[in-house]
Amino acid sequence: MTTAQLLVQCLEAEGVTRIFGVPGEENEDFLFALSESEKIEFIPTRHEQGAAFIANVIGRLTGKAGVCLSTLGPGATNLLTGLADANSDKSPVVAITGQGSLERLHHESHQAIDVVRMFAPITKWNNSIIDPAITAEVVRKAFKIAEAEKPGVCHIELPENIAALDVPDDLQPMQPREVMRPAPEPSAIQNAAELLVKAKTPLIIAGNGAIRKRASAVLTDFVEEFNLPVANTFEGKGAVSDRLDQSLFTIGLGFKDYVMEAVEAADLIITVGYDIAEYSPDDWNADGKKDIVHIDFDPAEVYQTYNPQVEVVGDIALSVRHLRDVLSDNLRYEDWFADIRRRIDEDIENYKLKAGEDFSVPGILHEIREVMSDDGLLISDVGTHKMWIARNFKTYEPNGCIISNGLASMGISLPGGIGASIVNPDREIVSFTGDGGFMMNVQELETAKRLGVGYTIIVTVDDNYGLITWKQRRSEGDATGTELSNPDFVKLAEAFGIKGHKPTDLQDLRSILQKTIKSKELNLIAIPISTAVNDELTEKLEEYFGE
Repeated sequence: MTTAQLLVQCLEAEGVTRIFGVPGEENEDFLFALSESEKIEFIPTRHEQGAAFIANVIGRLTGKAGVCLSTLGPGATNLLTGLADANSDKSPVVAITGQGSLERLHHESHQAIDVVRMFAPITKWNNSIIDPAITAEVVRKAFKIAEAEKPGVCHIELPENIAALDVPDDLQPMQPREVMRPAPEPSAIQNAAELLVKAKTPLIIAGNGAIRKRASAVLTDFVEEFNLPVANTFEGKGAVSDRLDQSLFTIGLGFKDYVMEAVEAADLIITVGYDIAEYSPDDWNADGKKDIVHIDFDPAEVYQTYNPQVEVVGDIALSVRHLRDVLSDNLRYEDWFADIRRRIDEDIENYKLKAGEDFSVPGILHEIREVMSDDGLLISDVGTHKMWIARNFKTYEPNGCIISNGLASMGISLPGGIGASIVNPDREIVSFTGDGGFMMNVQELETAKRLGVGYTIIVTVDDNYGLITWKQRRSEGDATGTELSNPDFVKLAEAFGIKGHKPTDLQDLRSILQKTIKSKELNLIAIPISTAVNDELTEKLEEYFGE
């Protein structure tokens, strides 16, 4: 048995069933070892970034590490963005890269770069298998760390000469073992409860740590019992269903939105799984005077504007449950936030499309929400539409909406849809992207078609890097360097053997959405949009807040 074959056995022990990536010379031994596996399928993608994004979304949806593969040099550099995105957004991924033979790495060599050193800033842990004897330990450690809270990326490098070496017969994979998550400190729970009892207008900010199903269920019971309002971050969408009266929808738009009225009125902020990489406390606690209870797996980051009075560190679901147990059954807060919720909800509904109107992103989102079942999934790319999806797309369960927001990488939604469709082939899935993000990974249409996955790809077309235009206009009153041109997206889809659609009016859009989303087949809808709503929203909010 070779090191490469042992590595495959170790991956099988971890429950890996698919690896996405691009083949190369230096990962040849590993690929042939994979071909002998009856449990793992290697799926070629058209670009390593696409492979990383697919693994990224699989990790988010399952809690188990998605796995991607590249060769050395340019293959590894192509993985970087997708891996950095996964690590920033706390998605478990294990990346495997090839490397040249160790005897040539001490001098300048073809395609050779220090991949382990390069990956260090964007991984939780990464290592090179420089001795066959450490293979099992390296693999077990990579998966254990990648999947541990908070999840992230681990990297394994396999030099080609090590991959081909024979290993002793007694070397075997290490078996995964369940690890119990730490319980919170009782005194921290008591201190948090005392602050809650004193508070009159407490508010919860739910982040990506709260979307795990167990945490979400406990948090939902908690907010309903005590009538606590919740604003979620972009990645926390669905932690508490937007159908609940306690939901204040989403915080973090980048400028002052209606939800900030609740933040300003709150006399206590309870952050649950809050990730500062998503939304800086500078934007909601600029003077640093808010009382804060921090509930998370990790201690709070050190910030002048985020210095919690109490830190409850441990398993989130367990922490919230213990906090509930020490609070009085008679504690129930007034509906001080009800008018704010009503104002936000009315504003979202105000963007419904009307016959004869130009298509707009918030209007399209309303139509999707009308068609899609409560347990459907919308995957957002990055651009103007991401802001509208975060703000206006009502989400009813954890992981009902996936947004890249830590690193905010363009190009994730098309390959992400592949990963989501593999995990949940019977789920209604929409990949929502602008023309800019779509063209960054358009080649993965071939991968989606080859795999036979079924989901709806919506491309909004404005021939522009629209989010940058929006921000430039806000800051400078004009835009530069953002204009684009595009192919005929319907013909492009058809060239890949995929059904393409371009709605002409509201009724046509509704008919196409109903047909494509419910079919769970691979479809592409190109929708020309008006961007006037972007500036209108900015002006409306600035007028409302007097800024």
